Amino acid sequence: MTSELITGIGELTTQDDDHARLTDAAVVLEAGRIAWIGPASRAPAADRRTDVAGRAVLPGWVDTHTHVVFAGDRSAEFEARMAGQRYAAGGIHATVRATRAATDAELTATASTLRREAQAQGTTFLEAKTGYGLDLETETRSARVAAEVADVVTFLGAHVVPPDADRRDYLDLVTGPMLTAVRPYVDFVDAFCERGAFDVDESREVLLAGRAAGLGLRLHGNQLGFGGAVALAVELGCASVDHCNYLTPADVEALASSSTVATLLPACDLSTREPFAPARALLDAGASIALATNCNPGTSYTTSMPFCVATAVLQMGLTVAEAVWAATRGAARAVGREHGPDAVGSLRVGGRADLQVLAAPSVAHLAYRPGVALTAAVWRQGIRVSG
Repeated sequence: MTSELITGIGELTTQDDDHARLTDAAVVLEAGRIAWIGPASRAPAADRRTDVAGRAVLPGWVDTHTHVVFAGDRSAEFEARMAGQRYAAGGIHATVRATRAATDAELTATASTLRREAQAQGTTFLEAKTGYGLDLETETRSARVAAEVADVVTFLGAHVVPPDADRRDYLDLVTGPMLTAVRPYVDFVDAFCERGAFDVDESREVLLAGRAAGLGLRLHGNQLGFGGAVALAVELGCASVDHCNYLTPADVEALASSSTVATLLPACDLSTREPFAPARALLDAGASIALATNCNPGTSYTTSMPFCVATAVLQMGLTVAEAVWAATRGAARAVGREHGPDAVGSLRVGGRADLQVLAAPSVAHLAYRPGVALTAAVWRQGIRVSG
């Protein structure tokens, strides 16, 4: 197997348990794994050598909340929101119409383009959801496309009820034939537990059906107002509850006392003009958080994890180290990939060789120079894929 020595690292963020940043470090990659980490002066020989000339190296971003399988454009809706119209869950229907009309090839092309765009900005692990089909055929097609493009796929048939459907009949479809059809392609089940979408009891029904089918559990919730989504996520042991803009002290405490990760979506908060999720309060209470893009055509049309990291630092009260952790190892926790042979979000000997190089000496530049394209090179499973 060909090995590669990456040396001359000015600052190495491994995301091991002590949050240390190593200086003058080196890393050896072999067979898609990290083979060695240590001081550059003691680096072993390798077949290839890449000198990054004092730049910062860190794990690839782990983006655990995207909706990249879609068709259509909602820029007019975005402009209306910027002019003062409040976001409501029903805007999804425009994307549903376009997605149902699109071919598999068109859906794959869009999703693949967004995946490449994300990868060029340091994202080496990507989750993708269904949820813009809302019928048996298109949800199944969306799941199949997502499985071709993403690392983890989430079934979100319970996004909203289609306008032409009976509510009870649609829930029976989601928890029955639709779940059966998508099951070969998906890893998690999710529901949009929010006014305009599904209530707590309906969301519980969807999640329990997914659990019975062997899927992991995730939940959208508390985006547009206070509600019971966080309590439900904790009750059922969901891997994550995503959005979390409106949290009571009891919600914060429940998350802090559980293994459920609060996945925060700052780019979406900016686009919908909802208040930012209380990231500082969550961390101070001891809760686990992740950051993700929520890439979708309606409320967060970005693939930029660096933008989300910078926003978390500049607007949400996180330190740079906390934001980078939330976008790497914290995000890996949100999809059950923090530990084990397929772990992502950290650099450790024997682990997956997903890493990025910044055109900067420190991760601090991610927030210090917001909006600047700092991703110089990206390796995914030991293969250089960008830069």
